[in-house]
Amino acid sequence: MKMKNSQPVKVGRDSMLTPDNCVLVLIDHQPFQVSGVKNIDAALMINNVVQLAKAAKAFNVPTLLSTVLKDRGGNLIKPLQDVFPEQVPIDRTTINTWEDERCVKWVEQTGRKKIVFAALWTEICLAFPVLDALGDGYEVYFVTDASGGTTVEAHEMGIQRMIQAGAVPLTTVVFGAELQRDWARENTAGKLAEIMLDHGGASATNLAWELQLLKANGTNGAAARGV
Repeated sequence: MKMKNSQPVKVGRDSMLTPDNCVLVLIDHQPFQVSGVKNIDAALMINNVVQLAKAAKAFNVPTLLSTVLKDRGGNLIKPLQDVFPEQVPIDRTTINTWEDERCVKWVEQTGRKKIVFAALWTEICLAFPVLDALGDGYEVYFVTDASGGTTVEAHEMGIQRMIQAGAVPLTTVVFGAELQRDWARENTAGKLAEIMLDHGGASATNLAWELQLLKANGTNGAAARGV
């Protein structure tokens, strides 16, 4: 069912993502598309999208994987597929994911109004469904560093187009932090800390150092992961 009458919320607490109000849609992270990414180092982008997927899984955020013409462009990249080994990505012929009824119905069946997208490439396979979902009244967010464009300009123009249309940009680390919001939520704090240690780059190094110091001072390391 279309949601054209809903109005996106951009400010206040209702504008924020929670584990219960959003879905994640990951589009076309395939070998052919990865090879064309020029605005960000491909290895960093892969690290980011895997971190994004792991965060969604840790918080039980419904996540859809989709590919386009996988027999030509390749299967979903293995590190991402490994996060959801049981899920068979929806393989499309449509460039615009939102023109594939299976993907639209999947989102509709969750009953959630906020959609978080990441895709290759930014200017096409991310921008098109973002614009389309906005037109259907969804509150749309997109993850810039888990996506990539064919040039720096293409990536930036795609981002500007989506922002002008009303979508909200964020980065991978923000997604996890926004879902956690309070380190007292111990059920997920440890999981998020582990994801940060595996994928967080310089922040992961700082966290590992902090845990080392806490351990040296006799503080329980496992409990410290919730700090």
